[in-house]
Amino acid sequence: MNNFRTLALLAVAVVAALLLPLPLSRYGVYLAALTLVYAIAAHGLNLTMGYAGQISLGHAAFFGIGAYTGGLLMVKLGLVFWLTLPVAAALCFVIGLALGFPALRVQHHYLAFATLGFNTLVFLVIRNEEWLTGGTFGLNGVPRPSLAGFTFTTDRSYYYLVLAFFVAASLLLWWIVRSPWGRAFNALRDNAIRAESVRIDIRAYTLLAFAIGAAYAGVAGVLFASLVNFIEPAPFGIPASIAMLLMVVVGGQGRFWGPLLGAVLVTLLPEWLRGLKDWYLVVFGLAVMVLMIYDPDGLLGLPERYRKWRVARADRHAAA
Repeated sequence: MNNFRTLALLAVAVVAALLLPLPLSRYGVYLAALTLVYAIAAHGLNLTMGYAGQISLGHAAFFGIGAYTGGLLMVKLGLVFWLTLPVAAALCFVIGLALGFPALRVQHHYLAFATLGFNTLVFLVIRNEEWLTGGTFGLNGVPRPSLAGFTFTTDRSYYYLVLAFFVAASLLLWWIVRSPWGRAFNALRDNAIRAESVRIDIRAYTLLAFAIGAAYAGVAGVLFASLVNFIEPAPFGIPASIAMLLMVVVGGQGRFWGPLLGAVLVTLLPEWLRGLKDWYLVVFGLAVMVLMIYDPDGLLGLPERYRKWRVARADRHAAA
């Protein structure tokens, strides 16, 4: 019964995703594609933080590395999108592997500061090395990809391409978290000493968690560059890393669909609140604070909290 319900919900979600662009304006379709791009990046952060328990405040740096790698290879060297995508993913994987080494020595807020410093370093390189990145002038003319003679020039067609990448990224992550790797990540998150006692190589899995999460952000960065056609340093700074962290935490850290729900809220809620003008950021911030205080497990944790509340209530009535 549960499997049937899961398949039914999945089928409804797929149909809704396919039909979503039809009633939307051009800007609405752009926002839908942008949400999916961020959801792919948040999938990677959820693997690193939610499943493996490694704190990272530098995820936007990999997002930026992917975007600039793809953009520079397409604009400067004329390579096609389909070649730049694996190059960006591989580069972010290797850099993520290197960034994982501090996690072997420091934990918790010390690791957060280390990744924060990495994000600051990448942001400064992107902004100051104008000969390579264009600096604050940005990199213009990042093309949309084409496949079998069809170019994804319209926002609607590009949305469907991003949707296909999101589905592929989700399926890959679904396989990872249910494989022996996923069980090792969970053991590392729950208790690293216990994981090591059962012969899990915590060194290797810590590095792997950072590397795979970074590769996801790199793929999302290339998709972002082609979506907006113009990239500059602002979307890859520390505020972007905090926004991605919010996507994971608000949606539900360590829950598979948490990043998607978080990406929808963090990307679209400010748009819905723009009618409040100068107050919309205040309302948005207060909404996040209330959620974190009263539901630290995220929105996908609400059903479980409600179930526990009902059980506790029934136990109190039974005791009375």
